[in-house]
Amino acid sequence: MIKPDLIAGQSVLVTGAAGCIGVWALKILAELGAKPIAYDLHDNRERLALIDDGYENYVWETGDITDYTALDNLIKAHDVKAIIHLAALQAPFCKADPLDSVQVNVVGSTNVFEAARQNGITQISYASSIAAQAMGDNDWLATLYGAHKIYGEQMAAVYWQDWQIPSVGIRPSIVYGPGRDQGMSAAPTIAMLAAFADKPYQIPFTGPVSYLHAEDAAARFVAAITMRHENALVFDLDGTPAEIEDVMSIIIERYPNAQISASGAAMPFPADANNGYLNDYLGLAECRTLVDGIDDSFEIFAAAKSRNTLTDEMVVRLIEKN
Repeated sequence: MIKPDLIAGQSVLVTGAAGCIGVWALKILAELGAKPIAYDLHDNRERLALIDDGYENYVWETGDITDYTALDNLIKAHDVKAIIHLAALQAPFCKADPLDSVQVNVVGSTNVFEAARQNGITQISYASSIAAQAMGDNDWLATLYGAHKIYGEQMAAVYWQDWQIPSVGIRPSIVYGPGRDQGMSAAPTIAMLAAFADKPYQIPFTGPVSYLHAEDAAARFVAAITMRHENALVFDLDGTPAEIEDVMSIIIERYPNAQISASGAAMPFPADANNGYLNDYLGLAECRTLVDGIDDSFEIFAAAKSRNTLTDEMVVRLIEKN
């Protein structure tokens, strides 16, 4: 259970707030009595509207994480006391534009830590990735995205060494659930959406994946800023290992007429079970099971459809994008 004492009534900056984990972090922070400050390039609340009928009520600032002055001014203007740093370009976008991805993932992360140092902020959690695990001497796929995440972890260590700025880096595995609609591993969630909307969809990979529900991931980023820390800590956050066929089987049990399939090679990343270290450190229970996560996702899709924040046109657009 998250104890909100340190953040209740306090402004918490969430970078990359329009993203999948970002919108869940905003919702959880608001429920805990904090004052979430959303920060992203655009004020696109489509993912937030999918999970929260109060999506219009959030403080939302638009800006570029690569602009240090804008970030520093924002922190001062809102008297920010904690930061959840999620802004990043994912693996396919890094490969498509290496130079721009360095600006966002490397310079942007440095800006966050430097702004925290200059403003006396010592409650920081940030997103690393399973892609960081893949870097080095192993059989997994090395990516620019993974390299950027390794940089972020090493930079955080130096900010602790030189200036005693503590932080918690979290390496989520394959995130799924409402709000996950882009990136190379979004396909299982798109398959759920397709089944829900009675649309055909083919998952473009097979094999084992470690599945982590988006809300569970976000809850751990939030929990990390509700504690005082020593050092620059980094934790893996894996989920429930399962084959793609297992996921499709669960979906088809709920929607027997689902037109979903899978083909292609396995995902080039580890599919490990969660080691529990982060949960133990934060004092949290285990993440939900895959069956519960899929059922919870369908419940949220149904609620969003009833509010008209999830439409068949949106589902078709997301399928075509993936």
